[in-house]
Amino acid sequence: MKELPGTNGVHARTNWRNAVAAYTDRRVLQVLALGFSSGLPLLLTYSTLSAWLSTVGVRRAAIGTFALVGTPYAFKFLWAPLMDRIPPPLPLGRRRGWGISIQILLMGAVLGLGLCNPKRNLPLMAALAVLVAFLSASQDIVIDAWRVESLNKEQQAPGAAMIQSGYRIGMLAAGAGGLFLAAYAGWFAAYATMAALLGVGLLVFLFGPEPKVVVETSDATGSGWHAIRHAFSTAVIGPFRDFMNRPLWPVILIAIFGYKMGEAMAGVMSTPLYISLKFSLPEIATASKIFGFFSIVTGSLIGGVVTTRFGIRRALILCGILQSVGNLFFVLQAVGGHRIGYLALCVTAENLTGAMAGTALITWLSSLCTPAFTATQFALLSSLASLSRTVVASSGGVLSEKIGWAPFFLLTSVVGLPALLLVLWVGPRDFRNDQRTPAL
Repeated sequence: MKELPGTNGVHARTNWRNAVAAYTDRRVLQVLALGFSSGLPLLLTYSTLSAWLSTVGVRRAAIGTFALVGTPYAFKFLWAPLMDRIPPPLPLGRRRGWGISIQILLMGAVLGLGLCNPKRNLPLMAALAVLVAFLSASQDIVIDAWRVESLNKEQQAPGAAMIQSGYRIGMLAAGAGGLFLAAYAGWFAAYATMAALLGVGLLVFLFGPEPKVVVETSDATGSGWHAIRHAFSTAVIGPFRDFMNRPLWPVILIAIFGYKMGEAMAGVMSTPLYISLKFSLPEIATASKIFGFFSIVTGSLIGGVVTTRFGIRRALILCGILQSVGNLFFVLQAVGGHRIGYLALCVTAENLTGAMAGTALITWLSSLCTPAFTATQFALLSSLASLSRTVVASSGGVLSEKIGWAPFFLLTSVVGLPALLLVLWVGPRDFRNDQRTPAL
């Protein structure tokens, strides 16, 4: 049958409209609230806590040691299998039960941290900060699993965008908002307010539905060593075995590891570049908080629309290329020198394109998870995706010293291209939203 003139254009506009409208879906908006709760506790044990300790005269050496309290975030995959297999304390479903239990404890731990006096209870304060970080990392495990399992395939990209946006809004509330409250009402009021704001995510788990996912039940018989071995095999070995059944799984892991490597290299050395160009700390902070925040949220949302419209594979490639182009603005900054306009442009380009690529990547990681092992597999894959940031951090300074700023950032714009070729090879075979046929 012959198509009517202009039909393709109308259909394309409809698909774009549908991609944007996905953000108004109730379930996707719930992910925004959970992202807010996920991002809120991070700075309460990091920069906001450091500011509190500094204002009361705690020694810098002790403040620096407090940075170690964030260690649970890097190792959350170790106890993620427990949340996939062990029944939660509250019998409200596998995800809701764990989510509500953890968030109630987290609210109490944040409130307890705010009650501490750094001059008298510094060891207790450190212990509570570790507890907050542990519960926060555990909350992230449950939130990611709930998001992946609750959203359908068409909602995964908007959900990835919302989790990033909510996370940044939560960080802004705990960072700038926490400092503002502390200045006018004291530190206890600041931390008590943050504990209350965690109730935003608690409400989602209280009134939101439990994901309808069939979970493999244990058929082990007997007790003792055999039961323990079976439980370990199901909870810990099972997620790895399941993932390794995928064709070309090592190539998939390499692609995940390398996808944001260029952005990680550039991000690690961005502040040293600005300082070397004689930008003041207030100038850098203002550009990062104003232009950085809004460009990250905007980039996350645009990335969700692009991924919904074009599919995961095309979005990974398109956003990955734009991410590489975004790093070229650092070259412009290095050559242009101390110019505020260039700084704003550089921060905006880096965060906008990086957030777009981040949304596409999170959507891909979500699609790789098997329902029976969502919490464990997403925790592992997301840790692998962020590992490149740790690995390249030590090499960025040496490389930039040897080859100079402009060549270094030019290198960061191409170092991620091999990962894009791997995505082209092993990435998900998308379905076009307008044709529902496999994309070749």
